[in-house]
Amino acid sequence: MRRVYTIGEILIDFFPSEIGVPLKEVHGFTKQPGGAPANVAVTVSRLGGNASFIGKVGQDAFGDYLTDVLKQNQVDTRHLFRTAEANTALAFVSLQENGEREFSFYRNPSADMLLDKEELNELVFTAADILHFCSVDLIEAPVKYAHLAALEKMQQAGGTIVFDPNVRLNLWPDPEMLKQTIQQFLPYADILKISDDELAFITGMDSEADGLAALLKTEPKLLIFTKGSKGADLYFKGEKASVEGISVKAVDTTGAGDSFIGAFLYQIANRADWEDCSLDEIGEMGLFANRVAALVTTRPGGMQSIPTLQEVLSLEGE
Repeated sequence: MRRVYTIGEILIDFFPSEIGVPLKEVHGFTKQPGGAPANVAVTVSRLGGNASFIGKVGQDAFGDYLTDVLKQNQVDTRHLFRTAEANTALAFVSLQENGEREFSFYRNPSADMLLDKEELNELVFTAADILHFCSVDLIEAPVKYAHLAALEKMQQAGGTIVFDPNVRLNLWPDPEMLKQTIQQFLPYADILKISDDELAFITGMDSEADGLAALLKTEPKLLIFTKGSKGADLYFKGEKASVEGISVKAVDTTGAGDSFIGAFLYQIANRADWEDCSLDEIGEMGLFANRVAALVTTRPGGMQSIPTLQEVLSLEGE
C-alpha cells in the first residue's frame, strides 16, 4: 500500500459541555486532538492505511498528548518536531443543535507555524507517495515555506499532491490575503477538494457552475466538490460522477470534511495507479468516503469520531 503524508497543523480542540450555547456562554470544555491534516492522517490509518504526519508541536503537555495520540493511531511521527519557542495551538469550539460550529483559535504564533523548511531536508518521497495539505498553515510564517519545500519535493518525486483549502477566515488577518494564497497554491494540486461553502470565496464567483469551471482551468487531475448532506460531485477526465448524500442525525460536523478526503485517499493508496481508474471507480471511492464522513457527523468530537474500516463496512451492510 502507498503512503499518505499530511502536512500542517495539529492542535487541541476544546469541545463544549453544552450544545446550542454561544461560545461566550459555555461553562466547560473537554479537550480532543484536532487539526485537519492530523485528522486526515488518522482517518487513513484507522481504515488500515499507511499515514505519516509532518508538523510541529510545543514542548508542553499538549504537545506530549498530541504526539501520543498520533502514535496510538499508528501514524508515523518521524517528521513531527517540537519547539520551546511557542505553545501548541488551541481551538475552542461551540456547537449548535444541528452540529454546526463556531471557533475561537489561540495561535499567535503557535508551534505549528514554526515548522522550518530546513527540518524537512531529510524528508524523501517516492512516486507512490501522496501528500495532503490545507490552507491554515499557508499563512506568512516559516511553515508556509516548509509547505513549499515539501510540495516541490513531491513534484520532483512524481507523487500525488492533494489540496483541501479548508478555509478558516478567522485565522487570517485579511480575507483577500487568504484568497490570493489559496489561488497561488491551486496549481500544485493533482487532486483538489473544495466544499460548497468555500467555492464562492475562493473563486470570487457567485455561480456554482462558473466557480467550478474556474477551478477546472487550474487543471487538477481530479476535482472533488463536497456538498455536505447533499453528497459530492467528482470531476475526472472531463466527466462527472455524483454521489448522493446519506441521511443521518448530525451531532457534530467537526472533522467530516477531513474524514471524507482521508477515506478517499485511503482508497487511492490501495491502487497501483489511481489515474487509470474508471469514472465508476472514482464514484465508488466517493461513495465510500461519504459513508465515512456521515458516520463522523453522528458522533461528538473530531478525531475521536473517526471510524474503523469495520464500522464503515457495517454501515454499508445496513
